[in-house]
Amino acid sequence: MAISVDLIKQLRDKTNAPMMDCKKAITEANGDMKTAMEILKKRGQIVALKKAGRSAKEGIVESYIHSNNKIGVLIEVNCETDFVARNEDFRRFVKDACMQIAASSPAYVSREEVPKSTIDREKDILKEQVKGKPENVMEKIVTGKLEKFYSEVCLLDQPFIKDDKLTIKEYLSTLIGKIGENIIIRRFIRFQVGEDIG
Repeated sequence: MAISVDLIKQLRDKTNAPMMDCKKAITEANGDMKTAMEILKKRGQIVALKKAGRSAKEGIVESYIHSNNKIGVLIEVNCETDFVARNEDFRRFVKDACMQIAASSPAYVSREEVPKSTIDREKDILKEQVKGKPENVMEKIVTGKLEKFYSEVCLLDQPFIKDDKLTIKEYLSTLIGKIGENIIIRRFIRFQVGEDIG
């Protein structure tokens, strides 16, 4: 099947992936845009997994102050080279992450950072809410509700505020796939007028 340049360009505009990757994905998907987008998403996640072990000691600290001057965010995002730290896509991701934190108020970067005591307490609350159901049903409900809990308190699990079909982790994986370097959200802090820093 001959793939038109227009179709490749459309896919590139939607995903920001390199032109050759778009061409391969659209060819593999026989011209189907939705399938091609899924192929690119999966490739980005595979590349991200391969890069995950590499050292990321460069990067930037970014700040964001919301227009009402009542919410502020500081974030550190690391990459492997200073060259990538100056990259426009990298900087856009960091700014987007700042806005995400300001809007969604996560408590942790990833679920691995959530203390075991917090998870245990959440599980106890959830089990209490579904008490009386059969054990196997109760376990499934608790697992599902725990996933929802992670999507509220963990930045990487949150739906991206600019595209809720995408989590921050998927957005990051796509960026890693495009840039070809390991990128890590190291830490952040969110300030809100009248709130204690916890």
